[in-house]
Amino acid sequence: MSERSRANGILLLLVVFGGFLIFGFSENIKGPAIPRMQGEFGLDEGQLGVLLALNSLGYLAACSFTSALAARIGVKLTGILAFGSMALSGLLIYYAANYTYLTASYFLLYIGNGMLEIGLAIMAARIFVKNTGTMMNVAHFFYGLSSTVAPLIAASMMGWHIGGGELGWRGMYLLMLSLSILPILPSLFGRFPGDGDHPQEERISYRLLFRDPIAWLIVAILSSGVISEMAVGSWLVNFLEKAYGWSTGDASGMLSLFFVCFMLARLFLGPITDRIGYTLSVLLFSAFSGLCTLAAIFAGEPGAWLFAVAGIGIAPIYPTVMAMIARRFPKGTDTAITFTVTLMGIAGVIGNLCIGYIIDFVRALFEREGADSSRLLGLQAGYGFIAFMALLCSACCAALYSILRKRDERL
Repeated sequence: MSERSRANGILLLLVVFGGFLIFGFSENIKGPAIPRMQGEFGLDEGQLGVLLALNSLGYLAACSFTSALAARIGVKLTGILAFGSMALSGLLIYYAANYTYLTASYFLLYIGNGMLEIGLAIMAARIFVKNTGTMMNVAHFFYGLSSTVAPLIAASMMGWHIGGGELGWRGMYLLMLSLSILPILPSLFGRFPGDGDHPQEERISYRLLFRDPIAWLIVAILSSGVISEMAVGSWLVNFLEKAYGWSTGDASGMLSLFFVCFMLARLFLGPITDRIGYTLSVLLFSAFSGLCTLAAIFAGEPGAWLFAVAGIGIAPIYPTVMAMIARRFPKGTDTAITFTVTLMGIAGVIGNLCIGYIIDFVRALFEREGADSSRLLGLQAGYGFIAFMALLCSACCAALYSILRKRDERL
């Protein structure tokens, strides 16, 4: 390898690893900030729900057009646009004068987040052509690292005193999202493989993906796995507080332990996926996560530590499925990633709604058992759905593995 190629490889790693680090920060600093936003603007729960719903809409919109944008202008410029829009949104959030401007600024942030997720997935698929499973998991380790520390850093920064006043949530967003400028610098000097290299006729179409049962199985695998993964961040603290009467600090500590397991699994389990195959890896990891979660529910409070251990199994699913897509669709990876991630995003919204409705339905069903008992059963049923999603992910992998064996293929 020439000195020039080595230098370019380092630049591309800085973009991808740095991009995942920034992505984790941008998505997970909102937790400590939202109550302060709500208080400053006097928002009710409905307005807050609209704000978060529009974020999801912006994210999904970006996922839907980023592949076409990358094909037209290249993944390099697409990444730069994503980082730039995130930095700009930080400035707009800082100066947001009312709820409408805050919502518009947040919408832009999640447009940038959606572009960045697809853009980074495309970059990683093109760069990591060897040991793809390992390198995908290492790249996503940086997302897990920043996700783990982002709420703590955000909460600390909001209390800083600069220039005689408190930094607050506005200043925190401005400073944190300004970090998005940093990956632009190596992007400007790096040469990204694949930009302009694939003729249009070689690229896979959405029509072919819609007709491909393997593509739909991959969507089902990723969707069920990610629903289980993301639901933990949304529901674990709530479950531990309401089911077992834990303090917010203790419950948050268990969530932090989940993310530590999650982060370390992505760092160390990647080589296993390359050794035994992506489909079999996800099958085993997701089954482990689902069974750990079920065991935690049935064991009651003494088994709560198993909720954190479940993070070991759920962590490798997303990056390993990205590696699976890169291997299955080498000439249309960006299109396949967009197809899969967009449908996954829709499924994620539906999945979180299901958890809430399951909790309410089961609680109402057992009201005669008493308030405490019905509440516990409802929470257990809702969290049981998270375990079911992990097991469904494993079952879909088993179906995919069976199809591939009949075709004498390996994925």
